[in-house]
Amino acid sequence: MIEVQPIHFSEGTAIAVTVRLPKTTLLAVTTDKGYIMCGALDVGLLNEKLASREIVAGRAVGVKTIEELLDAPLESITHTAEALGITVGEIGRDAIRKMF
Repeated sequence: MIEVQPIHFSEGTAIAVTVRLPKTTLLAVTTDKGYIMCGALDVGLLNEKLASREIVAGRAVGVKTIEELLDAPLESITHTAEALGITVGEIGRDAIRKMF
């Protein structure tokens, strides 16, 4: 099952996506500029093989819900996210605010 819901911030509205798969759930919160995602995100791939795309993204591990993703510290981020001022250890909610 796939769930899509808006999440309102003072800076704008992000979209949360939950994809329930067998034995796992994929979680993402996105803006027009970038996104944060659960541990399934391969930040190394984005930084190395897809670097020319300049993707703004961050990864939080051990999260099971959208709320946990928003409240969790980012374990890794892309180089482009870092250039935007997002940092490793920053909570997802604050990173999303910088992506508006």
